[in-house]
Amino acid sequence: MTGPLVICVFAAVFNHVSASTEVCTNTLLPGAKGDQGEIGDEGDQGKLGKDGPAGLPGEPGEMGLKGEMGHSGKIGPAGDKGDTGDAGLEGPSGFKGQTGTTCDCGRYRKVVGQLDINVGKLRNAVKFVKNVILGLKETEERYYLLVKEPKRFREASMNCKLRGGTLAMPKTSNTNQLMANYVGEAGLTRVYVGVQAQSKDTDGTSSYVYADSSPLQAFSSWSPEEELLSATPNSTCVELLSTGSWAHVECEVAMFFICEFPKSRRRGGGRGAPALASS
Repeated sequence: MTGPLVICVFAAVFNHVSASTEVCTNTLLPGAKGDQGEIGDEGDQGKLGKDGPAGLPGEPGEMGLKGEMGHSGKIGPAGDKGDTGDAGLEGPSGFKGQTGTTCDCGRYRKVVGQLDINVGKLRNAVKFVKNVILGLKETEERYYLLVKEPKRFREASMNCKLRGGTLAMPKTSNTNQLMANYVGEAGLTRVYVGVQAQSKDTDGTSSYVYADSSPLQAFSSWSPEEELLSATPNSTCVELLSTGSWAHVECEVAMFFICEFPKSRRRGGGRGAPALASS
């Protein structure tokens, strides 16, 4: 009796559950959209971003104002001595001087006349010593002495310095011809002169200097053959031929040479011969 009852109860419960499907299938549906809320407070500043790419260069700005003058620099080396300038205009005449005292000079005239005679004799004697005994040649400014002692170029240069001069420098055509005649009259064909190659220029040609270290300027007297040649390391010295031409020569060759001496100015405008050692 109990078994059929249980079965009936179970069937009733099953039917009740299966009939109530609405309870298990219900879901939540969204409500209507609400009103917009109030704007919130401003947030903190964010971190700096990375540097962007460099922009295009701007247009040149206007030129600035001229700056103040800078400090003066150091004084540069002194330049070469310039050429003698033209004579200036004649100045105005000076004031008339005071009248001098009367002098009875008659008794002195005879003495002065005799002094003039003695000075003339002395000049002739000096000229004889220079031209005959020493064999000097001279120009307005210098004496020239042919030294008949064969020496190498460096020794010849030193010998002239010990005598108070330098190796002769033919800086003009007249001086060059005087020296060439001097050589020819002595029965010689060539002598050392004070010209020497110093260095090569950028174009490969040699530059020359005189014995006083001044550069060779407008005048030169190279023979046509020598003018096409350049000095070699063994032939940087220069010889003067009796024809007046110049030629390269090895500095170790021993030969005669010519020295030159400036004429010394004495008080009163006179000139005296240099103190020369015998050759």
